[in-house]
Amino acid sequence: MSEVTRERVRAAADRLGYRPNRAARGLITGRTGHVGVIVPDLLNPFFADICKGVQARARGLGHAVFVSDTERDEGLEMDAIRTLAPEVDGIVLCAPQLSSEELRSLSDVTDKPIILLHRKEPGFASVTADLVEGMTDALTHLHALGHRRVAYVGGPRSTWTAQERAAGIEAMASSGKVEIIQVGSVAPHFDGGITGAADVVLASGATAVVAFNDIVAFGLISRFSARKVRVPDEMSVVGCDDIALAGMAAPPLTTVHVPKAHAARAAVDLLFRTLGTPAGEDVEPLQRVLPTHLVVRGSTAAIERP
Repeated sequence: MSEVTRERVRAAADRLGYRPNRAARGLITGRTGHVGVIVPDLLNPFFADICKGVQARARGLGHAVFVSDTERDEGLEMDAIRTLAPEVDGIVLCAPQLSSEELRSLSDVTDKPIILLHRKEPGFASVTADLVEGMTDALTHLHALGHRRVAYVGGPRSTWTAQERAAGIEAMASSGKVEIIQVGSVAPHFDGGITGAADVVLASGATAVVAFNDIVAFGLISRFSARKVRVPDEMSVVGCDDIALAGMAAPPLTTVHVPKAHAARAAVDLLFRTLGTPAGEDVEPLQRVLPTHLVVRGSTAAIERP
């Protein structure tokens, strides 16, 4: 088609208010014009931010987004992949709960590209954050404030993010600068910080605590308040993720900033790069690691020594 004819068609389409039919176009192109994003828990603002980031980037590329919340259930996660796969061009799978073996079996479920977000697995393209460095920064900050006995309230041990954060904590502990009190594994919710963990922290003699995520940190602070323990005067608290509520809390939460919007955009870009790969071309999946940094706010302070 000549450029003159092309412009005449476009002008007529604009004049008539014509909009392409996605379903009809999909029959020709083999594309649906949709992207799927699967997250484990939309009640956590961290994953809501991920969804907003995926949607913003996909919209800019002319795609709509289908969202599925799996409630941290492996069975629901697999069901979501099976359900979404026929309806989308590819899937962004965020913080998947599936085992390595189950992830590798996804090739039997769908041939649609799947990008892992906040999970690294051989054979998959992925976007992750440097959580080891983030935890190291958090403990270095507490050490600089004079804290030498620090509690760590971890998340579900089976998850990749929990293992990465624990690796950062253990690396700092091995340096001998800070004694780490491992409180154990809690649910990554507000109640995880309230039910038992805060009392264990107080009984341990720690002067500071690092929480698995910001939501758990809020639970800890709530329990400390109920026990008449002042934050940060008597107990410093550090979270992880830097959700929007972290800056609104009282006191504002010191936390490891994880680049949520940046990671979501990068995952969508990686998905579209995969979609653009010619059939049969063997390209090694990319694994991007984004930097983190500590945001210091009012929940940490220098320890008062006698």
